[in-house]
This record gives sequence, structure tokens and C-alpha cells, in this order.
Amino acid sequence: MEIQDYIAAGKIASTVRENARKKDHVGSTLSEICNSIEREIEQKGGKCAFPVNVSLNEIAAHYTAEPNDQKVVTESDLLKIDLGVQVNGYIADTAVTVCYDPNYDYLVQAAEAALREAISIIHVGTKSSDVGKIIENTTKQMGGIPIANLSGHSLERYTIHAGKSVPNIWSIGSFTFQATEAYACEPFVTTSDGSGFVREGKIRNIFSLATRKKTKDDYANRLLDFIWDKFNMLPFALRWLIPEWSEKDARSLLDKLIQYKVVRSYPILVEVNGQRVAQAEHTFIPQQNGVTVTTI
Repeated sequence: MEIQDYIAAGKIASTVRENARKKDHVGSTLSEICNSIEREIEQKGGKCAFPVNVSLNEIAAHYTAEPNDQKVVTESDLLKIDLGVQVNGYIADTAVTVCYDPNYDYLVQAAEAALREAISIIHVGTKSSDVGKIIENTTKQMGGIPIANLSGHSLERYTIHAGKSVPNIWSIGSFTFQATEAYACEPFVTTSDGSGFVREGKIRNIFSLATRKKTKDDYANRLLDFIWDKFNMLPFALRWLIPEWSEKDARSLLDKLIQYKVVRSYPILVEVNGQRVAQAEHTFIPQQNGVTVTTI
């Protein structure tokens, strides 16, 4: 584990997240928000670990801007900004919810409080089920309910979801946190009218390589090689392929690579009852006597 690279990525991610938290995004398009944040990450010496997620209201996760996405943030929106920074492949994953409707401030506060309480109990040997329990209890005490089928995750080099899940509810079965691993903890909170679950939506605008196996289409293979050279196995957005390809060609080639099962696509995740969702997230590395939060 290159802990210094994790810490360097976290420092950039923290600064960029806090700048995004303070900014008034009302009137901005989702394209403008994504492009601005991704540009800031690169200006500070990092690389994007995945496309900035700008998920509005009942969309809990996995929405990023389409090319020239003209959807505008309004004063009634709950905007989740989830960003990732990588330094030499070591990732910092962090998120903040920006709320412009005071009726939903409590959701933001519940997500932040649940994250704080969860981080406070983590050290080497802590059980993941205990983290889920404290997130669930804190969320409910503040008037919300956790999203049960979303979770945090372990991180590895060039791998965002590395196999272990950090739950947002108490669950049977767990693992213990190890000093040699990095993790992301990310409570998602919805209203008491929510189902507490998300479903897959129809939109899919985040992608990643599933394999480097070549296809029988030479033009599609050019895109495959480009994706590997630029992004490794990390997620990417259609807009990141432009202007190397026209939007039309990029969409067509991506569709081919998906059909060949060389590329996978990620659907947006929507609260089942259509209720609003807030999110907060930090990346951390457990220590014997506590925890190093890289994105604090």
C-alpha cells in the first residue's frame, strides 16, 4: 500500500469537495459543474478516478453529465456531488450533498452525522456490521432512513469497488477492518416516506472496461486501446471520449464494445418511492488506535 499516494489524492479531493460545497450551483448546468470540478482536480495535480457524479433529488448515484448536458440546477434541488481523485492509481472517493431547499436540510445533516459517527468508531478490528448499525441508528434518530442496498466499499489500486462492502444498515455477517486496506464509507439517507432502497434507472452514462480482450472490429479496438491508455480499468464518461471521436461515433463504438462485453455500463440508481436522497462520503485507512481519514 502506498499510503502517501492515498493521502495526496485525499488532500486534493478534500479541497475540491469543499470548494464544491461552498459554491452556489443554482443556474449552472450539470455539464458546467462536472467540467469545472474535473478541471480543478487536474489543476491541483490529480487525475479523475471516475466521472464526477451530479445526482439530483431521487437519483441517489451514478448520474454524470452527458456531453453538453443542459440540465440546470434549481433552488428546489438536492444535488449530490461525488468525486474521485487518483494519484498513481491510488484513490480518494468523497461526496457532499448541496441542498437549496431548507425542507431537506435534515437529510444532509443526517448523512453527515452518520458518516461522522461511523468514522469515530473505526480502527483495526472494528466489524463492518457495527459501522452499518451506527449509520442506521444515527440516520433514523435524525428523521431519515438509510438506503439499505447502497454501501461503501474497499479500494485498491485502479479499483474503486474492490470486493468488500461497508454497509449502511446493520446486517448479518461482516468483516473486520484491516490496516493494509483503504475503504470508502458513504451513508445515503432518504425521507421517512422512502422505501430505503434504490432501483436501476434507464440512463447509463458511466462506463468502464470489463476486459482488454480485442474484438473483431478494428475501429472498436482503437477505442478500447484509447480507454485503457487513458483510464485503465477506472470508470469514464462519454464526454471524455470527445473530441478524439465525434459524439455520434463514440456512442456507436461504445455500443459495440458493450455488445462484445468488453465495456460495462452503469445505470443510475433511483430511490424506489421517488423520494429525495442525500449522501456524504469519506475515504479512510484504519489504524491500530483509530483511523486516517484521507479526505477530511
